[in-house]
Amino acid sequence: MFQDKPHIIFILTDQQRFDTVGAWGYDHMVTPNLDRLANEGISFRQAYCPGATCVASRAAIFTGMYPHTTGVYSFDPWGNHRNWVQDLSDNGYYCVNIGKMHLTPRDIPGGYHERVIVENPTNKTLDNGGADDDWGRYMSFYGVKRPNDRNKVDPEWLQKCQGVVWHEEERFHSDVFIGNSALNWIRNHRGEKPLFLQIGFTGPHEPWDPLPRHLDLYKEKEMPPRVMRDGELAEKPPQHLAHLEMHANTDHESQIDLRGRTQEELDEMKRHYFGNISTVDEKLGEILEALEDRGWLENSLLIFCSDHGELLGDHGLAYKWLMYDPIVHIPMIVRTPESVNNARTVTDLVSLMDVGPTVLEAAGVDVPTYLEGRSLMPYCCNEDVTPRQYVFCEDNYQIMMRSQTHKLVYYIGQEAGELYDLEVDSGELINLWEDSVHSEIQNQMLLHLLEWMASSNYYNAGYKRQRTRQYEMRWPTKEDAYLHGRRTKPRSRMVDL
Repeated sequence: MFQDKPHIIFILTDQQRFDTVGAWGYDHMVTPNLDRLANEGISFRQAYCPGATCVASRAAIFTGMYPHTTGVYSFDPWGNHRNWVQDLSDNGYYCVNIGKMHLTPRDIPGGYHERVIVENPTNKTLDNGGADDDWGRYMSFYGVKRPNDRNKVDPEWLQKCQGVVWHEEERFHSDVFIGNSALNWIRNHRGEKPLFLQIGFTGPHEPWDPLPRHLDLYKEKEMPPRVMRDGELAEKPPQHLAHLEMHANTDHESQIDLRGRTQEELDEMKRHYFGNISTVDEKLGEILEALEDRGWLENSLLIFCSDHGELLGDHGLAYKWLMYDPIVHIPMIVRTPESVNNARTVTDLVSLMDVGPTVLEAAGVDVPTYLEGRSLMPYCCNEDVTPRQYVFCEDNYQIMMRSQTHKLVYYIGQEAGELYDLEVDSGELINLWEDSVHSEIQNQMLLHLLEWMASSNYYNAGYKRQRTRQYEMRWPTKEDAYLHGRRTKPRSRMVDL
């Protein structure tokens, strides 16, 4: 498939819903460059994140381990865990991060040889004027202030529902800065090593701040209706109403209260969110052209995805932290030289946990046995694949497991939970947790959840016990294939623990 070691391009957006790619049939979207990727790649239409927040998901993606192993459920430090970027670096790759990575501590190398660091647009360090990352410093050179604390100075902040069009020159927009930084790096790099280039856009993380001309693209478009049912949150675990109350009443720049909003206010919120995606899409197109001009796309594995999704008014809520599909279901496209003339769609369940094994296999690097995902390269090579039965996502007190037909959310230490029959209730409006008719499927899924957790802990026992380099050999079991879809052949790996 590849000539020698391929370049690997990993483009990661932040908080992008699965239903935001025009080529996938979502006609309200203006995404010509995502559409190009979809027409040249493999669209994984059932891809899910392992963590329901930015840091938890990214820590799981890059360490290859779930939050219950790393302890990273929210804004926890994870940068000192071993990650597979270091495996690439140790095996001859030149590794570069441009944009949002969300390593904590933020400024450590994390396996990268070069980094251009951009955090959330509203990050702030008061003693240096908000210039606490490379984007902030760039703005400070031109006397432009980071747009912080707008909720304190804008009397209409709540009415805008986080939709605030970008107000400075285009070059100062965080996603434009990230895109331009990537373009300049691609055009000017003169190294000979194979590349791992991770480009992390901040959009469409709130506040939704598209360039004005990208907001204009959606002015005349009818917005998709939100998915909700009156009174549904009261029938679900208390975290749902607590989520609504916290974001409505806490004094912070992410404050949002969708109760009582007019349809036009909600539509404007969506237009800003979708416009922000179009801003990212434009820079994506320029990056693809630059990669093509350098001849790199001819021998590259390119992965596009988001770290998690966004509720955007569904169920009367915004943001993340819960386990609804608009949060955990994300867009994912993989482009290879062979897929350009053989674009296709995969509807098997896949996970962002699969990124690490996919990248390492494509690079010809042994996959450490503690990585819990499975390589997507068999899909890329048109091989037969045994589909997963479940995907999993964690966030503090809750664990989601989802099959093609059902979703279960288990709340640790609570009697309440969630169960949805997705074949008849794709919007997750009717919670069947207390419905005796569905007790058999609930008990079956809880048993499989226990099996998954025990298997996961077993796989990572070596990582937890020691941090020394050791030799490991074992035979995967039938249960491995059942729960994870791993190929049942003996594996012998030198792994860094």
